Amino acid sequence: MQFSILIPTWNNLEFLKCCVASIRKNSISQHEILVYVNEGNDGSAEWCEQESVKFIHSSTNVGVCTALNALFEIATKDIICYVNDDMYLCPNWDEPLMQEIETIGHEKFYLSSTMIEPEATGNQCVLAPFPFGKSPSEFKETDLLSTLPAMSKADWSGSTWPPNLMHRNLWAAIGGYGEEFSPGLYSDPDVSMKLWQQGVRIFKGLGESRAYHFMSKSTGRVKMNDGKKTFLKKWGVSSSWFVKEVLQQGQPYNGPLPEKRITPNLKDRLKGFVS
Repeated sequence: MQFSILIPTWNNLEFLKCCVASIRKNSISQHEILVYVNEGNDGSAEWCEQESVKFIHSSTNVGVCTALNALFEIATKDIICYVNDDMYLCPNWDEPLMQEIETIGHEKFYLSSTMIEPEATGNQCVLAPFPFGKSPSEFKETDLLSTLPAMSKADWSGSTWPPNLMHRNLWAAIGGYGEEFSPGLYSDPDVSMKLWQQGVRIFKGLGESRAYHFMSKSTGRVKMNDGKKTFLKKWGVSSSWFVKEVLQQGQPYNGPLPEKRITPNLKDRLKGFVS
C-alpha cells in the first residue's frame, strides 16, 4: 500500500529536507511525496528538483488550504496523507496505519499518527515533553530513536491534526480543505466536521505510528485568519465543543464514535458575526 504524502512548505528548507529524508528512510513502503513550495526564497524549489521530488511552486504564500488542495489534484494514490514540513516521521510510522486501513476494510475513516513534541502543552493526543530539539540543526535523532521503544501511548479518539490520512474518495466528497479558512487556522476541525457529515465515525489516532514534531511556528510570519469565528459561523457550534463532545478528542479509542446530533445554536452562530 502506498500513500500520496502532501507537504506544504514556506521558506522552511532545513525542515523540509529533514521531513523528506525521514519519509524515505523510515517508511516501509515507497510513498509518493508531493511538495507545495510557497515563495521558495530559500531554494526549496531548486532542492525539490535536484531530489526528484514532485512539487508545485507559487511565487507567493497561498496558505496551507490552497496548497493541499492543489497537491491533491496531482496525487495518484488512493490514500491521501497530509504531513507538515516540521515533522520527522519515525521508523515504521506507516506500518500501523496500513494495517489499520486493512482491518477497517472500508473507506470511511480518518486516521492520525501520534506526535512527539519537545514541550508539554496539555494536549492529550501527543507524547510530551521529549526535548529532542526544536530544529533539525539541534535534532537529537539518536536519542529519539533509542527512547522510542520505551514510549507508550494508547490509541486515541479525535483525529484532526497531521500526520493524518483519508481515502481520496472522501477528500473529493468533502472538497478537501476549506479555503474559507485560508491561510489555515481551524481548517483541521472543519475537515473533521465535513467528514462527520459524510458519515465517518472512525476518527482514530494510532499510538504506535509516531512523528516527532519540532513545533516550528510559521504562523508568526503571516496575518492569520479568525478560524474560530469562521467555524462558528459555518457550523453553528464551536470547534471546541465539536472536538470535545463529538470527536471525544484525546480520550482512549473505544471504536467508532457514537451518533450525536449536532444542532446549530442560532445564538452561538450569531456570535460569530460579532467582532
